[in-house]
Amino acid sequence: MKNFSDFIAEISSWLWGYPLLILLFGTHIFLTFRLGFIQRHLGKAIRLSVTRDKESQGDVSQFSALATALAATIGTGNIVGVATAIELGGPGAILWTWIAGILGISTKYAEGLLALKYRVKRSDGSIAGGPMYYLHYGLKNKKAGKILGILFAVFAAMAAFGLGSSAQSNSIKDAVFTTFGFAEETNIFGLIVPTKILIGIVLAFFVGLVIVGGIKSIARVSQNVVPFMACFYVAGCLWILIAGYETLWDSIKVIFSQAFSVEAVGGGAAGSVIMLAARYGVSRGLFSNESGLGSAAIVAAAARTRNPVRQALVSSSGTFWDTVVICALTGLIIVNTGAYKSGFSGFNITRQAFAEIPFGEIMLGFALLMFAFTTIIGWSYYAEKSIEYLFGRKAILPYKVVFLAMVFVGAVFSINLIWNFADITNGLMAVPNLVALLLLSGVIAAETKKYLKNNNINKHSEEKIIEQ
Repeated sequence: MKNFSDFIAEISSWLWGYPLLILLFGTHIFLTFRLGFIQRHLGKAIRLSVTRDKESQGDVSQFSALATALAATIGTGNIVGVATAIELGGPGAILWTWIAGILGISTKYAEGLLALKYRVKRSDGSIAGGPMYYLHYGLKNKKAGKILGILFAVFAAMAAFGLGSSAQSNSIKDAVFTTFGFAEETNIFGLIVPTKILIGIVLAFFVGLVIVGGIKSIARVSQNVVPFMACFYVAGCLWILIAGYETLWDSIKVIFSQAFSVEAVGGGAAGSVIMLAARYGVSRGLFSNESGLGSAAIVAAAARTRNPVRQALVSSSGTFWDTVVICALTGLIIVNTGAYKSGFSGFNITRQAFAEIPFGEIMLGFALLMFAFTTIIGWSYYAEKSIEYLFGRKAILPYKVVFLAMVFVGAVFSINLIWNFADITNGLMAVPNLVALLLLSGVIAAETKKYLKNNNINKHSEEKIIEQ
């Protein structure tokens, strides 16, 4: 089993190495130029995110769709991923994470646009969309599109069972023990029960309460919880930065200098500082905001919006909040407090930074718990739509049972293997999605010109939703 686990870890490391990073980052750059730097419309995107299109077709509001996407995106990557990037790539990795976020806005926009243009209305009146549908209906080669759509749905469902459920519940369990000091065993009416089993049961129960109601229930919880948890975490980061304001400018200069340093590392064998900073900064940024993976497009398709460009802009703002704001703040506090020099790794680096303020470790533990919980409910919808695409609505109930079982399993067992396996499936999602984005870039550009560049952003689309 150890040999198999090491093999999976090696595949994960290779997949998330230079080949996928170049493909993802290259797509970000290509779409940024193809769309005329869509990032300059960020202000409009944020304004549209709080605008309701009640008369438009869809299952949830634009803001609810964005909140659900952020629920799945803002997670352990913003806390652990950023810390790991600095640990492996140095302080300069933060700037590269930020750059990846800025460029990724264009890719997230493209995914959202295609999701709306090629979404379908099912026989029960519900809306479905995402990469599997714009691959299926958008590509000229219908056979290839259908095969790629199936592959995306399979990889998305597999990633949800790992990264979206068990891996997140495992993080919640660790946060409960590490931060709140729970004992390994709990006395329940005279019966001694392992605490992690209780955590698994309670977590599966509350996740079940949310996902049983489908997208409307998930969106309702997300739009209430996500803004609160994001503001809570940002407030903690700002508190730390204000407390250490005297060294903040020096820390920013260190980040910029390390990001472009050509100094050799390890006698030159490991490359230069800039290479390490770029590799780990870009990879963690891409992993955190999921731009290019296609996951957020699944929920973007459910939005009530007048035309594809409106929701595409709203969807693109998610990458801004996730990476350009939250990841950047995490990186700043880690560098400014010197936590990255503490000798700790991963979560404990960020924990060391939060230890600089009163009750900081408790704040971080609570934030991690909330981030992981919302990631679970967000990814549950991604998996639901992927399973629905593959097997129809009859498979949704059995899927939810299995999904909740994986939530329980993640809290009870050690899952290093699942983390690595989930990384692989998560990366594999990107391949068919990027194929669609590149092949359909002409469609994306044409729709952008039609509604945005020609000042028709408030115009209703005349295209009918595909009936299925």
